[in-house]
Amino acid sequence: MSEQRVKEILKETEAFLEGHFLLSSGRHSNQYVQCAKLLRFPDKAAEVLKEVTEQVKDLGITKICGPAMGGVIVSYELGRQLGIESIFTERKDGKMELRRGFSVGKGDKVLISEDVITTGKSTLETVKVLEDMGAEVVGVCSIVNRTSDDLNFPLPIYSAIRLNIVSYDGEDCPLCKEGKIELVKPGSRDFKKSK
Repeated sequence: MSEQRVKEILKETEAFLEGHFLLSSGRHSNQYVQCAKLLRFPDKAAEVLKEVTEQVKDLGITKICGPAMGGVIVSYELGRQLGIESIFTERKDGKMELRRGFSVGKGDKVLISEDVITTGKSTLETVKVLEDMGAEVVGVCSIVNRTSDDLNFPLPIYSAIRLNIVSYDGEDCPLCKEGKIELVKPGSRDFKKSK
């Protein structure tokens, strides 16, 4: 599947939005990706994630782990397509943990799944949890790779689409200066206040 087709599906499901958005980093952007909108439609999500499955199917993965919330459904669908166990990490008292009786250990080759990867913060927290338990983390996958070219990420990234979404400091935002489009905060993550 081409990246153009992935983008079409993201638009069809309203997962790719255009407007004026306040990001969780506190920065502003004219585009936003909300993969939960794609994941509402299992058939479309399966179609998009089939692209990721093709990229990772020969890595010898024994488990796939998605950080909650965004990576959980992605992990489940990739686990289904690959025929492997799907687990997830979640925060307890602000710290990422593997809970609910899930386990990994020596000999496990784990792929981390995300909906969108931008900075890789929650991914790296999950890497530490899994490696501390003896697993080998072989990479990270996502529906959307939004990492910047200068991000020196320590693991290979596999994705259905790479999007270069421009963002601005609040005081330098051209959309704010135009004053034509209202600033909205999508998503669920707490964010830094913008000036």
